[in-house]
Amino acid sequence: MSLPTTPAALARFIDHTLTRADATIRDIEKLCVEAREYKFHSVSVNGSWVAEARHFLDGSDVKVGCAVGFPLGAMSGDVKRFEAEAAIDDGAHEIDVVLNLGRLKAGDDKYVLRELRDVVEAADEWPVKVILETCLLTREEKIRACQLVVESGARFVKTSTGFSTDGATVEDVKLMRETVGPKFGVKASGGIRDTKTALAMIEAGATRLGTSAGVAIVKGFAEVKPSR
Repeated sequence: MSLPTTPAALARFIDHTLTRADATIRDIEKLCVEAREYKFHSVSVNGSWVAEARHFLDGSDVKVGCAVGFPLGAMSGDVKRFEAEAAIDDGAHEIDVVLNLGRLKAGDDKYVLRELRDVVEAADEWPVKVILETCLLTREEKIRACQLVVESGARFVKTSTGFSTDGATVEDVKLMRETVGPKFGVKASGGIRDTKTALAMIEAGATRLGTSAGVAIVKGFAEVKPSR
């Protein structure tokens, strides 16, 4: 994967993320102000903040992403579908939905695929990113999950919620890229807090980065550039 050569180019990889349970309206506003200033690709928020994020970003090119089925992915598929529909109605441009890990591990691929297709349909042609929570999966399960995501009509596979036992790894990003092919979206998320790590994920095949440290990552670009 070709590495960004400027801070602005790096910023376009970033989904500036705030999905903490205790986030307030002022936190969301600050997130959106930073996203405007640094021209990140998007902000990523929980469903109750989508309309506010759209308001704060009005007139900018920054997209609004919404977490769905977050962070466990174990709720009813009907709930995920409704959550995605509500987010789109409130103005979301992208949906990040958590895969049902228990169903995947049980080999119930038909359930997983049907649920993902329902969310993709509910997103009404807006991009859907599917969170695999790779730290909880075997290598075979990661491959199978990626194949189901591609088949579902979603646009991205994503490593992690950032709320489990571990986050993104270079090895997982490489495996996901190898499995989905060169044109499908791969989002690395979870534990990406500095520029060096961000660039390593892009080099491994990530086309998007989910992080709450986007400002620090972009500011740190000049320091790591000579060693790349």
